[in-house]
Amino acid sequence: MFKGLLIGILLGVLGVAAGLYFYFATGRAPVAVTAPDMPFEHKLAHMALDAYLQKLPHPEPGVPADDKNLLMGAEVYKKNCAVCHGLPGLEKTTIAGGMYPKPPELFHGTGVTDDEAWESFWKVENGIRMTGMPGFHGALSETQIWQVVVLVKNADKISPAVRAALVETPTGAPASASPAPSPAQK
Repeated sequence: MFKGLLIGILLGVLGVAAGLYFYFATGRAPVAVTAPDMPFEHKLAHMALDAYLQKLPHPEPGVPADDKNLLMGAEVYKKNCAVCHGLPGLEKTTIAGGMYPKPPELFHGTGVTDDEAWESFWKVENGIRMTGMPGFHGALSETQIWQVVVLVKNADKISPAVRAALVETPTGAPASASPAPSPAQK
């Protein structure tokens, strides 16, 4: 009887594994950005990320949320994050509109102001698989990552000077949500 139960469990597990393999190997899994979610995709991805993050240390921000760090964070954000996560008062970019899952717009609604700073730091430093979120470890310094983190953590409380720095191009002209004209259009 016990042997039959073990064989039944083993055959059940093998059947589920074969079914999953068949689902992916035969092209039945949705892979396009515009396709609907796979069954349980959102729930499983968030469950795995949340469980992993809870095992990590929870450090306090490495920089204070003062205007100096917020302005420095704004410069790093514009160069590395804005194309996906947007800027205050501007429409999302074509790149952001074409991503799946959709990147959170960090200056519209709550963004990540309700996330813990350590969690955002980990996400910026390490990235998140299969989301389009790259890891910036090695590309940005720890201080730069913390500056971006305190910026987005306080996105709902930034000063007019920081908001202006976010939407200005390096020459001082306001940033545009529209792409620059191609050389052929000039």
